[in-house]
Amino acid sequence: MEEQKKKKILCVGLVCLDIVNVVDKYPEEDTDSRCLSQRWQRGGNASNSCTVLSLLGAPSAFMGSLSAGPVADFIMADFSRCAVDVSAVVWQMEGQTPSACCVVCPSSGSRTVVLYDTNLPDVTAEEFSKVDLRQFKWIHFEGRNAEDQVKMIQQVVMFNSTLPRQQRITVSVEIEKTREPLYQLFPHGDVVFVSKDVARHFGFLSAEAALKGLYSRVKQGAVLVCAWAEKGADALGPDGSVVHSDAFPPEALVDTLGAGDTFNSAVIYMLSNGGSLQDALTFGCRVAGRKCGFHGYDGIAENFGD
Repeated sequence: MEEQKKKKILCVGLVCLDIVNVVDKYPEEDTDSRCLSQRWQRGGNASNSCTVLSLLGAPSAFMGSLSAGPVADFIMADFSRCAVDVSAVVWQMEGQTPSACCVVCPSSGSRTVVLYDTNLPDVTAEEFSKVDLRQFKWIHFEGRNAEDQVKMIQQVVMFNSTLPRQQRITVSVEIEKTREPLYQLFPHGDVVFVSKDVARHFGFLSAEAALKGLYSRVKQGAVLVCAWAEKGADALGPDGSVVHSDAFPPEALVDTLGAGDTFNSAVIYMLSNGGSLQDALTFGCRVAGRKCGFHGYDGIAENFGD
């Protein structure tokens, strides 16, 4: 079991450059205004999840695409600063590393993101097949190129079939965007994170309603998780009972960018260490809430790190 604990958590998905502008009020269209501060930050759901896992004390690894250049240099240096394993990064010969302009407005609590999701190809199932799966205890997929990701998960299932239950890799998937092709990921995760946006797209007005309405889409024995911003989060496991945690808002709202990624990784961290679903959900809400009270992610280590 000690050996299993030392194994890494791999997150597969996007890394991009976030150019974060902090403003006192959201700018009106066609006006000039000054921001309170601006910073470059490594972003992307899977990339952010690696950062949070690392800050919580879990060994983490990232797999995604990059294109050589100054933006990728900044990203790689920041992965290194956060002790994230990048040996599975795929260097693409075509396309640019994606970037996003983010406007963070503490007075309203909003974060507005405009992503230039470039022509950089996503990681393929063939590239994933070259990764040594023996080093991981958990693999998290940010829903993107779902058809290929289903094939990647099938590779993990094949790998698991040769191992005793306690040594198998747990698979989680995040379905965040309201894009039809992503919904094919529902039956492929042991843990499935579905966003408030997707839940509302299906016509559900609460996390609990979404879990009950969407649970038939997940595989037998899976856990379905849905966070609902200031209403907290709910989860539904195979025993059929809905687990809830209230939100833990900070004293002052500062930066909600990446709060969802923080929640997901805190839940994964707790479950991967043998925590109960209730404990994981509460921990996820607690860490995400605290993260909203400061800029970036580094404060997580001070508050929650091992």
